[in-house]
Amino acid sequence: MQNQGKHWRALRVAAVAIGVVLSSTAADGLAAVSNNQDQPAAGALTPLQLEIEKQRLRLASAEIEERREAVTRLGSMHHPKASRAALAALNDPAPIVRATAAAAILSLPAEENAASLIPLLADKNEFVRQQVAYALGETRSRAAVAPLIERLSDKKTSVRGAAAVALGQIGDVAAVASLAAILNPQAGLAPTKKKQKSKREQNPFVLRAAARSLGQIGSREGSPALIIVLQNEKAEADVRREAAFALGAIGDASALPVLRDALMSPDPYLSNTAHEAIRKISRSGFAGGI
Repeated sequence: MQNQGKHWRALRVAAVAIGVVLSSTAADGLAAVSNNQDQPAAGALTPLQLEIEKQRLRLASAEIEERREAVTRLGSMHHPKASRAALAALNDPAPIVRATAAAAILSLPAEENAASLIPLLADKNEFVRQQVAYALGETRSRAAVAPLIERLSDKKTSVRGAAAVALGQIGDVAAVASLAAILNPQAGLAPTKKKQKSKREQNPFVLRAAARSLGQIGSREGSPALIIVLQNEKAEADVRREAAFALGAIGDASALPVLRDALMSPDPYLSNTAHEAIRKISRSGFAGGI
């Protein structure tokens, strides 16, 4: 019996020792797992980086629509790294992908954007040129002013209109003469190509865009062309309204007589626009009341 008691005591001691060892090992294992969760393995990519890489790989797809979707996704991230990944799509063989890439790279610095986009203003595809012009307006880069002025004489109205809109967004006075010439060739610098010197712009969208952009730039040098448009009762109603609005934005008191005449227009929208323009000029201190 005595030997049997010693035997059981020895077993209990051994069991306790084994338990201590197992507990220590388990604790060390849990600590290691916890440390691994807190500190990602070296070289691991963030979710943003993984998504950018995923879309970048899709740009090599043989399917045009997949490449376009990849560019769209990169642009929607609104992140410089995503825009940089989309740069390659500016050289895609499919026009729709190039056009989509124009907006997708806008999270890059303005001057880098402009340098990347300006060459595509000469793209053979009308839609690409149009979208690139709009994108350049978003950059607000003055480096784009001269190339956009050249596009004011593009063969396609959609491109001319986009260039006019973009010049207004940039707001550089260097564009005033060329925009004024769209409304009235005698009021500014006519297009440089001889075949187009005598050709007056007929497209209402281009005319409206030129008028509004002159107002956005805010230079009085644009007033004469706008006044001529406002006086022209044969001009499109929308174009005359834009001219009145732009004159109010410029704040030039020399436009007040014409704006007062427009108050009597049978077009109620033009009359209202002229009224608001007069109020703006009056508030700016150039004239006293209507």
